Amino acid sequence: MEYIKLCQTAGRIRRSIIREIHAAGSGHPGGSLSATDMMTVLFFHTLNIDPTNPSKPDRDKFVLSKGHAAPVLYATLAHKGFIPMEELSTLRKINSKLQGHPDMHKVPGVEMSTGSLGQGFSSSIGMALAGKLDKNPGRIYVMLGDGELQEGIVWEAAMAAGHYKLDNLTALVDWNGLQIDGWNDDVMMVKPIGEKFAAFGWNVLNIDGHDIDAIVEALDTAKKFKGKPTVIVAKTHKGKGVSFMEDNADWHGKAPGEEETEKALVELGGDK
Repeated sequence: MEYIKLCQTAGRIRRSIIREIHAAGSGHPGGSLSATDMMTVLFFHTLNIDPTNPSKPDRDKFVLSKGHAAPVLYATLAHKGFIPMEELSTLRKINSKLQGHPDMHKVPGVEMSTGSLGQGFSSSIGMALAGKLDKNPGRIYVMLGDGELQEGIVWEAAMAAGHYKLDNLTALVDWNGLQIDGWNDDVMMVKPIGEKFAAFGWNVLNIDGHDIDAIVEALDTAKKFKGKPTVIVAKTHKGKGVSFMEDNADWHGKAPGEEETEKALVELGGDK
């Protein structure tokens, strides 16, 4: 029953992503759609959070280090009840709370303002360290893009997390293989991802990032693992669920037009 509900929720979130980016006329659909299944499981299965009390002291905290994928975060927060659904149509508008990158001072449920790649990941290390010092039961979760792994700051932070044995930290890598300029393999090789994190003292789990059951199992396993931080390396498809966006770098940061939006919504199981 939970599997069915999570799949249905992921579908609704994907449709919201398309609608909000279309309404904005700009945004990042590809990496938002690739991350949707993981975001769904995080917010509707894993995280100890309460939309009616976003600042509760023992809450889990999620950081979207790949901040340009803000549309998936906003859509997920809306479906979870942190922000009004109608607010999604204000994405990137003047005076909107929902800007192109998340703002922790304006949007309930956003734990860290992100956008400059690597900095959200580094902030999550600080949060996990603080949690250890405070003996706070809340866990820290952070999502990185695979292109983001080309930033040196990521590996400095990974080294620190391994050194301090931050087992209250779980990172998820959205490995869709593409970035704005094309395939990672052509721009700057990031493989082998798991082996690199392991060398820095991390527990590594490799999964299909669109397999709901595999995501649930990996996140449950990470929560129980002691002595090391855990990274979930999730193989995904950029633009997942929309045929003309899938595995296409052109849709890294481009809004669909009217006809493209209608087609995408139909393919995602919704109406026009």
